[in-house]
Amino acid sequence: MTRDCLRKERGKIGNSGAQWDSSCSEGVKTMKIFITGGTGFIGSQLTREFSNRGHQVTVLDRTIKARETFPPTVSFIETDSTVRGAWQENAAEHEIFINLAGFSIFNRWNDKNKRAIRESRILTTKNLVEAASWNTKQRIRLFSTSAVGYYGFHGDEDLTEDASPGSDFLAGVARDWEAAANQAKEFGGQVVVCRFGIIMGRSGGALQQMLPIYKHYLGSPLGNGRQWFSWIHEQDLVNIFIFLFDQKNVEGPVNCTAPQAVRNAELTKAIGEALGVPTFLPAVPAFLMKLAMGEFGDLLLKGQKVVPQKLNALGYRFRFPTIKDALADLVKK
Repeated sequence: MTRDCLRKERGKIGNSGAQWDSSCSEGVKTMKIFITGGTGFIGSQLTREFSNRGHQVTVLDRTIKARETFPPTVSFIETDSTVRGAWQENAAEHEIFINLAGFSIFNRWNDKNKRAIRESRILTTKNLVEAASWNTKQRIRLFSTSAVGYYGFHGDEDLTEDASPGSDFLAGVARDWEAAANQAKEFGGQVVVCRFGIIMGRSGGALQQMLPIYKHYLGSPLGNGRQWFSWIHEQDLVNIFIFLFDQKNVEGPVNCTAPQAVRNAELTKAIGEALGVPTFLPAVPAFLMKLAMGEFGDLLLKGQKVVPQKLNALGYRFRFPTIKDALADLVKK
């Protein structure tokens, strides 16, 4: 890759801020990248980034929306990835797989939703790994999503990638989800498991569900307010994927969270200050959270304190290391 093939956009891509100029192809190997969930909240940003870097990107989603907003070089497959089918033959022609598909966890966890949360992740991953195994021309790389819910609930304990999994529903899903991805190792695949923190973004993620409450002056801590909230700014999450993509020897789990987790009460105060609204209401009692949200309420009332140990060791530099930095970018008064 020559210097002339990069244009600098500080903080946009990875650590260096370098962005690929798609008009230049000298010295760069074009990769064939297959992305499940590639038109979603984070997937759409990654699809554009990799396409703009000159790679051939194929996106699979259950429903493809706003095709016109993507670069014309992006290919689309509209189908259900939890079902085996002809799409797997197309996927097998690729060498890089990014697995982002999954039913949202931000719902009341009744039996139907819990089944959708589980099957959308594990069946998709199994089918994707099966398709990847058909590529006998080169070693494949799989970047598969997981979640910090993998760790369960550990109070104030710092949780690095080496911590053991929890025993609650979401931890069980994450454990089996990662096991399905790691099946790619059996045929020599390189697997990176990205354990997402709670994503803070402009057009999706937890923040967009929280802002209307705060704008109506109803923001307040949940339960005792001391539970940890491990989060990540959407731009850092995209940058982390680009960064890991360029780290050819990275394998295994990677905590994709900001370096400074916050307690729920601190988050409440920070959002109020960013919006310029008061947060004087008393905390929402734990029993009301559980009554309203069911089992999902435990996730909001307990949380976990996750440390991005591997990213720190690799030298990744966070663009938004603190919640104040993130909210200053995402929220306008």
